[in-house]
Amino acid sequence: MTDRSPSGVSAAIELTGVTKAHGDSPPVLVDLDLVVQPGEIVAVAGRSGSGKTTMLSLIAGWEHASAGTVLVLGRSSPIDLKWTEMAILPQSLGMLDELTLAENIASPFRFSGAADPAAVGAIIDRLGLDRCANRYPSEVSLGEQQRAALARAAVAGPSVLIADEPIAHQNSGWAREMMRLLVDLASGGTAILLATHNEIAFESADRILHLRGGNLAAGPTPGS
Repeated sequence: MTDRSPSGVSAAIELTGVTKAHGDSPPVLVDLDLVVQPGEIVAVAGRSGSGKTTMLSLIAGWEHASAGTVLVLGRSSPIDLKWTEMAILPQSLGMLDELTLAENIASPFRFSGAADPAAVGAIIDRLGLDRCANRYPSEVSLGEQQRAALARAAVAGPSVLIADEPIAHQNSGWAREMMRLLVDLASGGTAILLATHNEIAFESADRILHLRGGNLAAGPTPGS
């Protein structure tokens, strides 16, 4: 795998000494450190319940760390970042039911006050959504919804993209095409952090980290 991280560039995502506990339960994350550079794809593996989604929620600003610091693009309030700065693909997909797939995909431009119909059309075609672009999420398959959710996250070329199991509902062909899209984004400088157990995602990652016991460690591809 080629390291696409440009030298001398400040970290896009930086977690330092992060601990997260829910109520009186044992901490899910314990003194966790993580740095993701611009142009880098980092995949985080771990069993169900290991804390992968919690880690992403902290980075998204949906939850707050019990201890430690979370910085995204040098800022400690990531929830205030624009969609062009940080895009999120949650495991729930987060599609807006009242909008068509095309309208969902174009929504980052609506929020930023800009518009790029060509970019929307190109990513719809690339991810095989042209035949269902004018349908609502409830009218298409889960796989099509997931591809639309990735298209929405990627369309504006964000500085940071985080995704929770982004290719879980795809056949191998579409999973690889989605990962090629992420590689193209990384080549343009996007920092990408994936929570995944999918070996196709590991093939495109610059680094694979394992979340165990509340902390991260480098290691081989699971199952290898």
